[in-house]
Amino acid sequence: MRKISWGIIGAGDIVRKRIVPAMQEVLNSEVVAIARGKADMAAAFAAEFGIPKWYADYREMLGDDEINAVYIASPVHLHAKHTIAAAEAGKHVLCEKPMAMDATECDRAIAACEVNNVKLGIAYYRRFYPVVERIRRAFRDDEIGKPVFAQINSFEAFNPGPEHPRRWFVEKAKSGGGPMMDFGCHRLEILLNLFGKASRVESINANVAYDREVEDTSAALMQFESGTCASLVVTHAAQESQDTLDIFGTAGSIHIASLNSGEIKIVKGYETRIEMHPPSANFHSPLIEDFADAIINDREPRISGKTGRDVAVIEDKIYGR
Repeated sequence: MRKISWGIIGAGDIVRKRIVPAMQEVLNSEVVAIARGKADMAAAFAAEFGIPKWYADYREMLGDDEINAVYIASPVHLHAKHTIAAAEAGKHVLCEKPMAMDATECDRAIAACEVNNVKLGIAYYRRFYPVVERIRRAFRDDEIGKPVFAQINSFEAFNPGPEHPRRWFVEKAKSGGGPMMDFGCHRLEILLNLFGKASRVESINANVAYDREVEDTSAALMQFESGTCASLVVTHAAQESQDTLDIFGTAGSIHIASLNSGEIKIVKGYETRIEMHPPSANFHSPLIEDFADAIINDREPRISGKTGRDVAVIEDKIYGR
């Protein structure tokens, strides 16, 4: 089997915990290089994971002919810049979410990949969750009738100090926004996947608990062209963690207490059915495998730049950009 040789820009928690292990796990990928701004840290990371090459300058890595594709795991404000540079170097690009700071940056990144004839994918890995596909199947089989209203709560307590390595998440110029940009984008992708294009978006962005540049709490109310309405509430301020999805239809309902668990409850009349559809042990493995296969077989990845842009369009409306 042909393997895609990856270079990675960035070496934060997500790369350490999921990206490199996924690339070393799936059969159609291998990691050949890591790029990180500090040479000593890049060398240490490469040694820790047995990666053959390391670079302190990502531009040098992009000149490496052995590399077929680049995974971009830099801060959000660098996503478009790094995507365009990789595309111009002839590398396929799989970029962390959110795709860019706004839809305009997404357009530039998409155009660069098209002009240079390289694939572009975005790391919305929940598209590969079996429980999400189970919901789509429930819709196709008319198990709950027409979906009327969906509700998602996503709460992660997060208030980094000035020296915290992830402080940039709450610096607007680097992150573009607070929890709605950080992890709300994942849930927006789920809603778009399930219900199609959004026709109307209203929002509230607030600092309830923390005085900082970006919101600590955001609530969005949407209606989709299919007619279904949805609410998405995200916060860094609540102590209790939540990752819920509830969908209410004309003939039944679907309830997921934790998206990452894969447990789903389907209610129809007096019947309640509980099923388990857990995700891959490494959430990113199906994403990496799909993108590598898209390169090998010259097809579009399941999560394309268009998906990333569709999410960005809603985020722009939520933030009034």
